[in-house]
Amino acid sequence: MIIQFSVRNFKTFKNKVTLSLVASNYDKTNLEDNNVYEIEKFSNRLLKSLVVFGANASGKTKLFDAMAFMRWFVVNSSVKTQEGDEIDTDTFRFNSESELGSSEFEIIYLLNNIQYRYGFEITREKVISEWLFQKKLTKKPKEVELFYRDDMEIFYHNSFKKMKLLIKEGDGILRNNALLLSVSNQFKVKEAKEIVDYFRKFNFLLGNEPFRYQEFSLSQISLKSEIGSKIIETMKRFDTGISDVEVKEIRIEDNHHFPAEIRDKISELTKKGKDLTILEAEAIHKKFDAEYNFIDNVRMDFDEDESSGTQKLLAILGPIFETLISGHIIVIDELDSRLHPKIVTHIVQLFNSKETNPRNSQLIINTHNSNLLSENLFRRDQIWFTEKNRYGEGMLISLSEFKVRQGENFEEKYLEGRFGGIPFIKNLNDLFN
Repeated sequence: MIIQFSVRNFKTFKNKVTLSLVASNYDKTNLEDNNVYEIEKFSNRLLKSLVVFGANASGKTKLFDAMAFMRWFVVNSSVKTQEGDEIDTDTFRFNSESELGSSEFEIIYLLNNIQYRYGFEITREKVISEWLFQKKLTKKPKEVELFYRDDMEIFYHNSFKKMKLLIKEGDGILRNNALLLSVSNQFKVKEAKEIVDYFRKFNFLLGNEPFRYQEFSLSQISLKSEIGSKIIETMKRFDTGISDVEVKEIRIEDNHHFPAEIRDKISELTKKGKDLTILEAEAIHKKFDAEYNFIDNVRMDFDEDESSGTQKLLAILGPIFETLISGHIIVIDELDSRLHPKIVTHIVQLFNSKETNPRNSQLIINTHNSNLLSENLFRRDQIWFTEKNRYGEGMLISLSEFKVRQGENFEEKYLEGRFGGIPFIKNLNDLFN
């Protein structure tokens, strides 16, 4: 479970901001039992879900981009970059000092009853520093350094002595544009592998195009797995009019109708012996006679005939159920886009429930939908806002930092601008004068 995530000088965030999933001791409500997870021997209680509100271009998506970048760099920097490659970080560009400065990422999380604090500082040219600490959940917990990297000089704890020997004996095993953690995983250092695997299991649904992440849902339906069954049953219960979904594999053999760049990619994969198939889905709807007696099923092409909201729903349900079953984390950009508020509410409630979320998975979303503030879904410490100052610098603020009376209408106060995170729009009437 994530405890907190911090980022500095990445995209819109010039100064360090921290997103915390630690439950406040001053915000105990009737949502306490379901929305909060209390861990034995751990000093903090953790939140199962969190929502970020904000105006357009205020940094909601950029915050998730920072988390996704950190995951990518941890998993891939040792295998998908070469000596001399630039690191694909993106500093705050509206300031001459930060534009040429370094970016910093840090995450604190729980894994196997151990608290880890891992982070790194980078420029486009190299890794400046990298650190990993752990704290075991004992009566007197003490944070222990596992390693600290300063440029190419590394200070190790015994658990990383295998990597120390490799780097000492090898030549160029650790590059200045790759993370020690990522390289250690590549060389099968047990402790590193456990941590990198943790990052791999993050689910990120970024962007509004369902085709980017629908393949997993379709594959689960095709396999008739537990997740696939839950997807179909949920589609029925959410009043989509769909009684079933069937998925079939189409082997790509005749590709002349694809654009040239896709044909070239297909040819390249074919030469490598890749088995090229795509998954196509059909939605099954019931057909009735004049007296409304069921007479047959009608098959509809999912991509051509179903609404964009129905397509998105099917695409996200697979990763959502996989997260709930596995006990991992899922981050969804604009969950409410194309979906009815009631559907969004029910999805959030899946995570805020002991019954449907027994493994304490975590859901992190952003949204424009202020209705979620009035559904009695979130505690104050689960609600965050992004906004920018006059210099374009992004900020991150929790609702728990504001004084709010018991029973006060969060949505009303938010739309009034009391918490920030809304656009300040000037009158447009004079444009037509």
